[in-house]
Amino acid sequence: MPRDSKAEKTIQEKMFQEMKTRNIFDQAHHYVYSYLDQVFERNVFPTEEAITDLRIFDEEMPIEDSDAEAVIYLLHRYGNPATVASLGGRYFGFVTGSVVPVGLATKSLSTYWDQVSAMYVISPLASKLESVVEKWLVDLFNLPTGTSAGFVSGTSSANLCGLAAARYRLLWKQNWDVNEKGLFGAPKIRIVTGQHAHSAVLKAVAILGLGKANIEFVDVDNQGRINVDEIPDLDENTIVILQAGNVNSGAFDDFEPIIKHARSTGAWVHIDGAFGLWAAAVDSHKHLTAGIENADSWAVDAHKTLNTPYDSGIILCRDSEALSSALHMSAGYIIESHERDGMFYTPEMSRRARIIELWSIMKYLGRDGIDQMISIMVERARQFAQEIRAVEGFSVENDVVFNQVVIRYQDDELTNQVLQKVQDLRECWAGGSTWFGKKVIRVSVCSWATTSEDITRSVNSFKQAILSINRK
Repeated sequence: MPRDSKAEKTIQEKMFQEMKTRNIFDQAHHYVYSYLDQVFERNVFPTEEAITDLRIFDEEMPIEDSDAEAVIYLLHRYGNPATVASLGGRYFGFVTGSVVPVGLATKSLSTYWDQVSAMYVISPLASKLESVVEKWLVDLFNLPTGTSAGFVSGTSSANLCGLAAARYRLLWKQNWDVNEKGLFGAPKIRIVTGQHAHSAVLKAVAILGLGKANIEFVDVDNQGRINVDEIPDLDENTIVILQAGNVNSGAFDDFEPIIKHARSTGAWVHIDGAFGLWAAAVDSHKHLTAGIENADSWAVDAHKTLNTPYDSGIILCRDSEALSSALHMSAGYIIESHERDGMFYTPEMSRRARIIELWSIMKYLGRDGIDQMISIMVERARQFAQEIRAVEGFSVENDVVFNQVVIRYQDDELTNQVLQKVQDLRECWAGGSTWFGKKVIRVSVCSWATTSEDITRSVNSFKQAILSINRK
């Protein structure tokens, strides 16, 4: 049947009218400004009432179309209070960054453009900005000339891409085309990494069919750094996975000797640097990443330490051919160009052009701004450690070298109680973890908006939690 029914014309005309009047866009912007006015002082985690009110969304799929302004109002009235105020300065959970203001504004602008960054012919703008930012990142991190970048959703995807490139290249060197032959009967690939490797690394290993049970784990020191002397003999069938920023302590592996040895054996070195790789861009902390330039691939998030909007991850690979070959696809309708076609460096074709926000933030901050912003985060983390140590019963379990603070209150049971009470108070938010078999509280300082007053205010919340527990 022809697609020109009265109902379809009605909904089409309705949407054209909404585009023309712009009422719902003005309404949304009004709500956005209201949110920004209160996000830095509001409760960090939603109240019980706000969470309960989310039941308003429990309904059957509507049959008839709705009023657009009513839809936007519903999100504002019930969605707004149930958000986590991670934009503010007192959210310390899951290494979740805030957003640099120009990034928020750019995201709003680019949302209306709704660009897809698969190919140049779909978005010349996205193609150009990916090319520019690729060069900026290679320069900023001091990586080898010719290193390629893929702009993905986060470090989980970036790790997957880096290890896929490694798998492709190591097998290709043994005359095995994994794209054509698969893994059945393929030469075995070894995986060597530290006991504290992030779960995203293990997930990537599993997805790629390399097998988590085949990982050769190496013991770590008391900061979670891989013990250099305990790394097994390496060979050209090996992928070595190192860490720039332990997810708990923020510690960095000793890259120079490990990578030097790995490269002499023909092994591939991948660095999981979700939040820590940005230390390479900070003059006072780049010593933490000395030697990373000799690795083969690097995974990093922009939405963590750099404070871009979610979702924004990056895979960097010195072997551009291995990366594009591992992720390559072709079809009769695909139009390749002489410009950058971003889909060849990522698993997805349909990707929103998150590069626009990443470019705007890097352009806005520049080298000096990035250096200053990250340095302040480290300073705030050290302030948190200093102030919490002064509270009787608390201990800091790690050397604070970057933005992570691992704290503990007396024993496991009391540590859990303090954490739960702090979360209930909603003045700040931190997460729990396990550190060498002990329950700990993990504080991740990765927001440009965190002030020294925010730190003191948050530590006072910990004090209040203890007083509340002691009254019981």
